[in-house]
Amino acid sequence: MSQLQPTIELAPALPPPPVRRRVVRVPGWLRLLLRNPKSRLGLCLVGFMVVVALISPLISVSDPTGFSLFDARQAPSWHHLFGTTDQGSDIFSQVVLGARRSLILGAASGALATILATTLGLVAAYSGGIVDEAINFLTNVFLVIPTIPLLVVVSGYLHSRSMTTMILILALTLWAFEARILRGQALALRNRDFVLAAKVAGESTWRIVFGEIMPNMISRIAACFVLVFYISLLVDSGLEFLGLGDTTHVSWGMVLYWAQTNSSVLQGEWWPFVFPGLALVITVLGLTLILAGIDELSNPRLREEVRLRRRLLRGLVLPGSKAAA
Repeated sequence: MSQLQPTIELAPALPPPPVRRRVVRVPGWLRLLLRNPKSRLGLCLVGFMVVVALISPLISVSDPTGFSLFDARQAPSWHHLFGTTDQGSDIFSQVVLGARRSLILGAASGALATILATTLGLVAAYSGGIVDEAINFLTNVFLVIPTIPLLVVVSGYLHSRSMTTMILILALTLWAFEARILRGQALALRNRDFVLAAKVAGESTWRIVFGEIMPNMISRIAACFVLVFYISLLVDSGLEFLGLGDTTHVSWGMVLYWAQTNSSVLQGEWWPFVFPGLALVITVLGLTLILAGIDELSNPRLREEVRLRRRLLRGLVLPGSKAAA
């Protein structure tokens, strides 16, 4: 008698679960900036300079303050891409390493001035009364303080012209005009329904100011940072060009200062001026384009004007297109 073997039916193998891809969400404000052609070009220019500053120790070919009479006054070549100075220092190394100090100074000044302007402007607008009057008085005092003459006097009397000193003076003299603008916008938002609802709900003053009012002013706050950023770059480079900076550190302004001190142009050497000046121009141009893009995004009237100009331009280029209608 044979034994029957039990048959075991194998269930069909289940397909592997789908792999969930992690989607990186771009913030809304960045998406809007990338849609605008001006701000997109500006972000590319500034981003390029930031990348150069980050990798500057890797791409620097020599000591930026090195001294070599054998390499002095060499024009741009494969050995020295941006040429050399009268002392034989490589200008390419000076420009890429100087980008780090110049950008840090501008960004730190812009961040500190933006924090001061935002905090004081919003608190003054929301609080009102004696707080508003006190902050307005302080703002008026700082508005009449001239930035460049103050920096000239401070640089002449201080033995240490450090980057920290420049950042503090630039931020403390450039926050006032932005604080007044932010206060005006906050006054327009103070009596909106969502702010009144937060008051009725018993929210604290700081929660209402920084949780309800400030998110509706992000575009103006970003414009404040960008504006102070490139003003700080220009002011710092101008002072260093006049010899009122820290000569122990390498920056774009100091490269221009040594080129002017050594009378490079009079000797037919154009490269010590052109390359650091070009780096400064690219950075300031990028920041200006970003600022223009922010203004267009935050101002509906400017957006309509830009669209009208584009339609007119398309109509001139393509008269038979629908854009001309």
